[in-house]
Amino acid sequence: MQYKNNIKQRKRTIQGLRSFKDTLPKNIQKIINKKGHIYSETLNNWKYIVGDNLFKVCYPKSFKNSNRFGVSTLLVMVKRGYEVDLEYSKKEIIDKMNIFFDSKVVEKLKLNSFDDEKKISLDKSIKKNATNNIHQKKINSVTNEKIKKSLIELTKVFKKK
Repeated sequence: MQYKNNIKQRKRTIQGLRSFKDTLPKNIQKIINKKGHIYSETLNNWKYIVGDNLFKVCYPKSFKNSNRFGVSTLLVMVKRGYEVDLEYSKKEIIDKMNIFFDSKVVEKLKLNSFDDEKKISLDKSIKKNATNNIHQKKINSVTNEKIKKSLIELTKVFKKK
């Protein structure tokens, strides 16, 4: 492979085969690196992490990565009445997540309770606003039409979930 200087996005690029992530613009790479990986893997493997009993009564709502002011936190929505069960298994969940990712990913677990009726309305609002206006503007700023179309298709998949 040959190295080529590219002044538009990166200082150095490699000619030849590249992964899809490397072909994306830098601002979209930051979004994917910041929140996407840990939260999506947590969603996909939530049943394994918490077990069958807790899987029916709770789900992860958001993940906040650590910075110099705070620790990495996972916000978990819990059905009203099951808060105590999840509180007792907090340490096990944190340990399982850190083992699953092979590093200290989650340091703190926050619980937020909800009624059954609220969960349905929350799921509908998430589907409607799967892509925020900020992310939509960044997608529209991409000049390559193929990448722009694939990112729009990716947001449609998230809307379906």
